[in-house]
Amino acid sequence: MTAALSGAAPVFAALGDPTRLDLVLALGEHGPGTASRLAAERPVTRQAVEKHLAILGAAGLVRSERIGRERLWRVEPAALATAGTLLQQASERWDAALRRLREHVEADAGQDASASSRKRITDSPGRPARS
Repeated sequence: MTAALSGAAPVFAALGDPTRLDLVLALGEHGPGTASRLAAERPVTRQAVEKHLAILGAAGLVRSERIGRERLWRVEPAALATAGTLLQQASERWDAALRRLREHVEADAGQDASASSRKRITDSPGRPARS
């Protein structure tokens, strides 16, 4: 596993949870927010939101700063950009693999059609077989 992939594994693991993905999307769309505000908009407690934010923070997806008694959480764009780059690279690899598979299948189908055509010509009733 490359360093980029092993570094991105915690990012993808953190985003694999629907609540955490929702929190990242909310912070990205609405800007920085506190755990209290984020919890008020969801069917989870503030403590649950704080735990999810801590996991996202450990993965480098969000960061926080203390303001008074609360923490203000914001998205860390660099981690999302890295994940996006890795997903793009994976997509390009799959596209190339599928393209090679299609070319192989089409070439194989062309050979089968040619062989089948030759067989029909030589095995037609009433026609002598060609050598």
